[in-house]
Amino acid sequence: MKEIKSDNYSIWLGENSLSKLDISGYSKVAILVDENTKRNCLPKLPQLENSIIIEVISGEINKSISSCNYIWEQLSEHNFDRDSLLINLGGGVIGDMGGFAASTYKRGIDFIQVPTTLLAMVDASVGGKLGIDFKDFKNQVGLFSNPKSVIISPEFLQTLPENQLKSGFAEVVKHALISDKNLWEEIISVPFNEMNWEKIIETSINIKNKIVLSDPYEKGERKKLNFGHTFGHAVESYYLEKGTPILHGEAVLMGILLEVELSVISQEKKNEIKNYILSNFSLPFNPKKSDLLPFLMNDKKNKVGKINFSLLTNIGSCSVDNLFSTDEL
Repeated sequence: MKEIKSDNYSIWLGENSLSKLDISGYSKVAILVDENTKRNCLPKLPQLENSIIIEVISGEINKSISSCNYIWEQLSEHNFDRDSLLINLGGGVIGDMGGFAASTYKRGIDFIQVPTTLLAMVDASVGGKLGIDFKDFKNQVGLFSNPKSVIISPEFLQTLPENQLKSGFAEVVKHALISDKNLWEEIISVPFNEMNWEKIIETSINIKNKIVLSDPYEKGERKKLNFGHTFGHAVESYYLEKGTPILHGEAVLMGILLEVELSVISQEKKNEIKNYILSNFSLPFNPKKSDLLPFLMNDKKNKVGKINFSLLTNIGSCSVDNLFSTDEL
């Protein structure tokens, strides 16, 4: 088991990491799950005395204020006070929404992230970004708030279908492209089903953690983590509005394909990135840019009426605050 130190909390990774799930000193404990993590992951947790289970419906479409209302109702009905704890057992939706609900209930109670998907392990559970979708706009309402700890047990990956693993791997691809050429060389040379997941998770977390520690509130360096996400969130919002949501990682990979074209790297490198993604991932139809513009124009990162992108300057490096008008896109 390894400890990765973040701002004011630890990330525990590896075998027996669940032993670090410390509930001592809390008046009450709730575990937030969806129907999948309740069935596949909850039995793997140590027995927690006097805990209650709060179950929400899985899926990005349920990362909403109405789901938060239900969480707050359950906490209130069970008389949770400020000395209570919420454990978020699930993927990015559970972690983002559960952390948001905890951080706003009675002006904030403690929460612990126990990510169960690759996407949540390498990205969503680290860095303190929390939120919900609003009116089909991705992460439109949220805040920054750190967990008490993040506990990553790679055994949960065995519960995932391949499409969920590949969705999570999109964030590994992003981390490699913006910050680590060696990681990029590794992932393009190793077959997907032969990946050393614990090593991949640790490397990816260290990339994100280093960036977040240098810029916790996304004023500069942390914006690099948005590569692939400006177009990606627009694609995700497009499918949400259509009532046919796609996986976050699928949208990010589609965003990377579009944002690579805007980046100032050689055509050879653009082709290398695009060929890897298109050869290894089965992606939905990429909407026309004109269909994405309404969502791009509502992106929370925009500046002076322009769309704000983080773009590659090389494989392994990235620049921020690249502004484009809608006409330029």
